[in-house]
Amino acid sequence: MADLTNVIELTTATHSGMVRSHNEDSIGADASIGLAVLADGMGGYNAGEVASGIAVAMISAEMKKALAGVGDNFDAAAAERLVSENAVRANSAIFQAAQNQAQYAGMGTTLVVALWHDNNMIVGHVGDSRLYRFRGGNLEQITRDHSLLQEQIDSGLITKAQARHSQNKNLVTRAVGIDPDVEPEVHSYPVQVGDIYLLCSDGLNDMVSDEDMQLTLSSLQANLPLAAEQLVQQANDNGGRDNVSVILVRVLKSFPARSGFVDRLKSWFK
Repeated sequence: MADLTNVIELTTATHSGMVRSHNEDSIGADASIGLAVLADGMGGYNAGEVASGIAVAMISAEMKKALAGVGDNFDAAAAERLVSENAVRANSAIFQAAQNQAQYAGMGTTLVVALWHDNNMIVGHVGDSRLYRFRGGNLEQITRDHSLLQEQIDSGLITKAQARHSQNKNLVTRAVGIDPDVEPEVHSYPVQVGDIYLLCSDGLNDMVSDEDMQLTLSSLQANLPLAAEQLVQQANDNGGRDNVSVILVRVLKSFPARSGFVDRLKSWFK
């Protein structure tokens, strides 16, 4: 698989927030394979950070190993399967660890995994950690939360504006590691050069409105590390009631998958 180090720019930021004593979020990013992973752990006695740590470490390692051996037939559908299969494996590992060690009973984590391949962004998610796309000055939420709040919005019980003040935040309807099986939601989206993708834990979007996130990315898009730090700072300035983590990914150039046959054909005529 092609090295994407010069194709995507990637930066991360994470903070425990202003209330929590430790950080149960975990993040992983590898520009060379076009991978970003973010998990927001849950569970007492620091078990949440164990769950999120297992998810990020396992998915990062397994994806890197799998992507090193992909062939010319590795298309968007294959990429979606790879993301889904590794989320399911992480679920099994966390569930088994919780079963085998009493101090980890009931631990789990949200998850959002993004993979850039063949001018597409493949995203898989479980829970209420999110992925947004900033394109043409507009910020759009791409993932849809697996949460009680989202179900209430979908059913018309409350509006999005009311949801910002709801007491039902953080009640997820799907998580990694809680049950023996999990169903990740996975989709593919075509990318454009200049796109910026934002992966975040709910510690960001609970504290900072989408409008303010869009404004920050609009004004600081030329400096992604500063934009990431500013987003975290805004969450903390607004109360920082939870851990907050951010991954920002900018698409610098087109990255079509190389076809072995086409590349060989081109080389004959050089």
